[in-house]
Order: sequence, then structure tokens, then C-alpha cells
Amino acid sequence: MKIMTRRRLFRLIISVSVASSIILIWRGIWYLLDLVDARFFGGSHLFTAIGGIILGLLILYLPDHNLDELSKL
Repeated sequence: MKIMTRRRLFRLIISVSVASSIILIWRGIWYLLDLVDARFFGGSHLFTAIGGIILGLLILYLPDHNLDELSKL
């Protein structure tokens, strides 16, 4: 069994903390958007889903004015 060096342990701790932070940020955004959905759209997921699709396409389109990123999917 290999013994983990300090450098590898440090990299593991950093990786886990970054991944956890990203998950917590996503979770917070998710709850805020649920609140926006409930307050402004009466809980209608149709309008917020369409708005999310449009916003996502705009975010992909605006930096370089094309949607080539979608072809990579």
C-alpha cells in the first residue's frame, strides 16, 4: 500500500474543498431561483424553464457571437 505524501494529501484536500464549494454555490443559486419562480411567476415552471433556456443560449452566444459550443455536445 502506498503512503500518501503531504503534497498529494494537500492536493486532495484542495480538490475536495473546491468541489464542495462549487456544489454549495450551485445549491444556493438553485434555491434562489426557486424563490424567484415562486414569487414572480407563481410557481409556473414553464416560464422559468423557457427563460432559463434563453438565458443559457445568450450566455453561450454573447462572448464570441456564435453557438459553436453547442456542436461540441
